[in-house]
Amino acid sequence: MKIAIINGPNLNLVGTREPAIYGTQPLADFLSQLAERYPQVQFTTFQSNHEGALIDEVQRAGAEMDAIVINGGAYSHTSLALADALRAVSVPAIEVHISNIFAREPIRQHSLLAPACLGIIAGMGLDGYRLAIEALLGHD
Repeated sequence: MKIAIINGPNLNLVGTREPAIYGTQPLADFLSQLAERYPQVQFTTFQSNHEGALIDEVQRAGAEMDAIVINGGAYSHTSLALADALRAVSVPAIEVHISNIFAREPIRQHSLLAPACLGIIAGMGLDGYRLAIEALLGHD
């Protein structure tokens, strides 16, 4: 199986950014550990602070991969264009958030991406990525 992990704005700072919310482990380190844990999966990882680059990556992944794990960061709450990109591709996607978006500021409690995804995993820390992979591996 080929899974694209796509991360949005400021997620390159996980490990140093607001450690009380996002933890202290760098996201890149965690994603490397995931690749070791799932040798049967071919992963691509991508992070951008730019909405258009994320849309381009969703479209690329939709053409080349079997599934998408996406953490749109703040774009999850604001980007119709990113939601439209997820709807435009035929591969399943799962939305992940490190923090529990439903316990945060009101604007973060609604995701525009969620309706375009199989499901959403929020508030489980970095382990949410693993849970998304497990769900995709079990998805028919």
